[in-house]
Parts: sequence; C-alpha cells; structure tokens
Amino acid sequence: MRTTETNEAGLIARILAGEKELFHELIRPYERMVYLTLFSIVKHQTEAEDGAQEALISGYRHLSSFRGDAKFSTWLVRIAINEGRKRLRKAKRAAEESIEEQAETHEGDFTPAPLTDWREIPLEALERKELREALRSAVAELPDIYRQVFALRDLEELSVEETAQALGITTGAVKVRLHRARMMLQKRLVPFLKTTAPTRRGFFGRAL
Repeated sequence: MRTTETNEAGLIARILAGEKELFHELIRPYERMVYLTLFSIVKHQTEAEDGAQEALISGYRHLSSFRGDAKFSTWLVRIAINEGRKRLRKAKRAAEESIEEQAETHEGDFTPAPLTDWREIPLEALERKELREALRSAVAELPDIYRQVFALRDLEELSVEETAQALGITTGAVKVRLHRARMMLQKRLVPFLKTTAPTRRGFFGRAL
C-alpha cells in the first residue's frame, strides 16, 4: 500500500510538472470506483457516466490542491460525491438532509428477518437471476445516505475509516448506516433465500 502511495505521489509530481498525459495512468485504477460512487447517488447510468467524467476532469483541474492528507482514492471519491450531490440539486431532488431526517423517523420500522446469518448469501444463490435482480433493485431503492455507505463499504470495499473520510461523517455513523442498509436489504431479500442454506461466504460476508 505504501508503495502504491509513493508511486502516486511521483505521478502527481510529474503531472504537475507538465507531463499531463500521465493523468490517465494515475486515475485508471479508480475509474470504476468513481463511477459507482456517482451511480450510488444519482441512480441513473448515463447520469453517473457523465458525472464520473466531470469528477475526473475536476480532479485534474484541482490536482495541485491534493496535499496527501488522505489517500488519493479517498480524495477522488470526495470529488465524485460532490459532483453527485450537485447533480441532485440541479434535478431538484430532495436534499440529503431531509432524507436523513425521514430515515431517522422510521428507524424502528426495519426488523431483521429470521435468518441464521443473513449476510452469508451463498454464491450459488447469487447465481440465480431473480436474486441478482432483487439485490440490484433493493440497493437502488435504499435512501441515499445508506446506499452511499453500502456502495463504498460493501461494493468498493473501502475501510470504515476511508468511507468516513470520503463522506465527511464519523466512523460511528458509517457503522450505523451500514448496519441499517444491510437490515433493509435483508428484509427485501429474505423471500429469495428461504430455500437456500448458507454454506459459504457470500456477498454480505464481511464485518462492519
């Protein structure tokens, strides 16, 4: 990991010194992460693709402001989140703060379904088309504040600390939101899992 950060620091220095063509090499490992971050906010493929492109352009324009206080990937995710939120505002979507209040009001509505270990979804089950579609739909319908944490933590596999830095929230908030996101998904997916015994580590098989 330290070697990667050192290499990135070297690339950034060379880009700022005039070797602009190296920027693509710098951001190539993170293009998918930036896209998924945008998609988790705007929930629209074309809008996410356009937003990801704008976020990367913004990263290039503001590269000189990167100080290395956080990982370069975390810095890019922050830019992507800001781009996503800007697009939501332009579309006059509900502000994230109001979604937070609504989610907190209904906090008690979500009850874990009676599974032995709901996070252990076997790979055999994930191969079923109806479950894949249900999972995709359930993730898309999560409130923004939970979908963002779920996308960064469980899909992109950022650490709790990295997710907190990217979203500008505490690590405690990350854990709470991720737990609630998993509970909501569990409630939606349990009908598809009743006939499948958890036999191996699956999609949700990771700790908070």
